Order: sequence, then structure tokens, then C-alpha cells
Amino acid sequence: MKIISGPASKELAEKISAETGYQDIPVAAKVFPDGESYVRLDGSVEGEDVAIVQTTCPPAQDSRVFQLAFLADAAKRAGAGKVSAVVPYLAYARQDKMFLAGEGISVQTLARMLKAAGIDELLTVNIHSENALQQFPFPAKTTSAIPLLAQYFVERGFKGAFALSPDKGAMYIAKQAQEVLGGDAGHLDKTRDRYTGQTVQTAEGLNVKGQTVIIFDDIISTGGTIVGAAKILREQGAAHVFTACVHGLLIGDAEKRILDAGVEEIVCTDSVPGKNSKVSLAPLISKELKAQV
Repeated sequence: MKIISGPASKELAEKISAETGYQDIPVAAKVFPDGESYVRLDGSVEGEDVAIVQTTCPPAQDSRVFQLAFLADAAKRAGAGKVSAVVPYLAYARQDKMFLAGEGISVQTLARMLKAAGIDELLTVNIHSENALQQFPFPAKTTSAIPLLAQYFVERGFKGAFALSPDKGAMYIAKQAQEVLGGDAGHLDKTRDRYTGQTVQTAEGLNVKGQTVIIFDDIISTGGTIVGAAKILREQGAAHVFTACVHGLLIGDAEKRILDAGVEEIVCTDSVPGKNSKVSLAPLISKELKAQV
């Protein structure tokens, strides 16, 4: 297998190449004056299976999706065998069904487009809803980086910390973290208005007084959920509050708001490159790719 370094995940692809020993195929990429994307494989893939590593996170998710499709098409035209897409953050995956009349199903449209471009299978990380994977007309799999995030805190000396999920539906995330941390786990209760997106959180029966609490989530976007959770934890007497997520979008002033709410550190993976991307997905993805060979 060869690794194709998508423009959005060049550093991650290089780490995966080093971890697996698979050759890294660089990509020449540019944007034309009219805003259109151009990509070119800078190496041979003829007769080889390839894995394209390309996240599709904001702020340029549309361009990154098209780059992924262009790279898949280029690989097939260059004689590649199986083309796997490694997409740490999968854009449009949260619209996996019709919530309101008149909507489309964006992840289904995306899946059909990637199939037409030449992608044969997909690997993503902590997709928001695994039901979205059923929309793909080829094998699609998600894996979890929560244990990696929990291990980061163990190495920081926080073994036994309380693993908290922002809501009951994501309690499985806290359980995954708990297996590594070895402490207690729990969740807040959250309701969300379907039209406004506003959430209300409560902490009935939660006892975190004097404890170190780590709020685990799959994605932090505007940070509202984490801000609300942190305030509740401080009111409940938590000694220390951290937050960890796989996909740290941190839109706008989300980072500042989270820290102002009493969170001591924000820890994310490099599915979304940035200063808070302190945990690399390379070991996790490398393990999955090696299992395919």
C-alpha cells in the first residue's frame, strides 16, 4: 500500500507513512485565481493499493471534499488498484436523515459522489452517527480515538480522573475513556431545540466534588455544550476541569469561551490541525491500514 498525502492532512499522512513503513506519495496542490482546486500525484501508484489521507474539516470543507474526489480520480487514472479514503473528520456526516420536510440527506449525496470519483472504501474517526455509514455504497468504517485522548491524560498524571459525557446519548464515549483512566464515569442530561440548536443541561445525581473531571466529546464546534458543562462542574465543586474531543473545530471564539468557563486545557486530535491538536491519530489509523494488508 502507498499513502497519498492530501493537502489538508499532509503532516498526519507523513506520520502514518513513518508508522506503517508505507511509501508516502506527495501531492502538488494549488488554487487557481478563480478559486478552483488543482491536485497532482507526485509519484507512481500504478498497480498499487493506495490510502488517501485527507480530512474535510472547516473552514474549507467543500474544497477539501473536492480535493479528495480529484485525488481518487487521479489515482484510478494512474493505474492504482484499491483506493481507500482515510478521512479523519468527515464533512456533512451529521445530516444522515431528513429532520425537516424539504431537506436532502447530505451524507448520502457525498457518498455517491465519492463512489463516482473512484473511492472503494472509507475509514473515518468518531463519526457523529454510525448510521451515516449505511449511506455509503462501498465499505465504510469508523474507529474511535477516545482511548488515545484518555491515555494523554494518564501520561499527564491524571489516572483515575472522572470521565464525563455532555449527554446520556454519548455515554459510550465516557465509558471508553473510563476503561483507560480507571476512575468513575457519568453524564449530564441535555435537551436540544431542533430549530434553534440551543441546549439546556442539568446534572441531577452527579457527584464530582473535589474530583478532576475530563469532559469527553466527539466534536466541539461552537463550544456551547462544553461551556455549559464546565459551569455546572464548577458549581458542583469539581477541583479541576479539562475537556477532550476528537474533532476540535472550535469555531469563532469557542476556545476563549471554554477557557473562560473554567476549563484548564482543551485537548484535541489532529483530525483538525491546530494548536490544540495534541494527540495524533497516526497510531490508530496505521493499525487499521495494516489490518487491511
